[in-house]
Amino acid sequence: MFQYFLIYKPFGMLSQFTREGDHQTLADIDFTFAKDMYPVGRLDADSEGLLLLTNDNFLKTKLLEPRNRHTRTYYVQVEGEVTEEACRQLVNGVTISVNGKQYKTLPAEASMIEEPQLPERDPPIRFRKNIPTSWLALTLHEGKNRQVRRMTAAVGFPTLRLVRWSIGKISLADMEANFPKPGDVWEVTPKEARLFYERSF
Repeated sequence: MFQYFLIYKPFGMLSQFTREGDHQTLADIDFTFAKDMYPVGRLDADSEGLLLLTNDNFLKTKLLEPRNRHTRTYYVQVEGEVTEEACRQLVNGVTISVNGKQYKTLPAEASMIEEPQLPERDPPIRFRKNIPTSWLALTLHEGKNRQVRRMTAAVGFPTLRLVRWSIGKISLADMEANFPKPGDVWEVTPKEARLFYERSF
């Protein structure tokens, strides 16, 4: 029987069940998963937000196949007041380094947003009195290693906090809790799971 779970992955946790150093892993979440459940894709330890676990290999293949270009939206807190010009550059694609090679990112969606309603990060972002921060929403059709961080750095706005808000048409706002918090788990139906690979725009 196929099962599908959403997790709000906390900051500092690895997107895996196996131990590695002193990091927390998915095994530390207060929920018992079947042994055949695996995360689809990953979020770096210093990123947080929506993560899908399933034993449905068809869905895993569908989401991980680059040519399918399914969408993922991130809320990104950056250092400095992000500009419209920076957003335009992100939309058109920027050149980043991937595995030591220069890579031009695919067209994306990027916009300045007000600070979203998110739980406090633990530990919190370091506050600097003389350096403002701002937020943007960034929607990608690809998932290169540390791509969001590399993209915002390329336009002059280093990432301070990175939260994956949605995959396809499923977002943290759809979780059963009105205000999901890191470590929350939510099971979705097979019908809802199809929304993961439907494009959001």
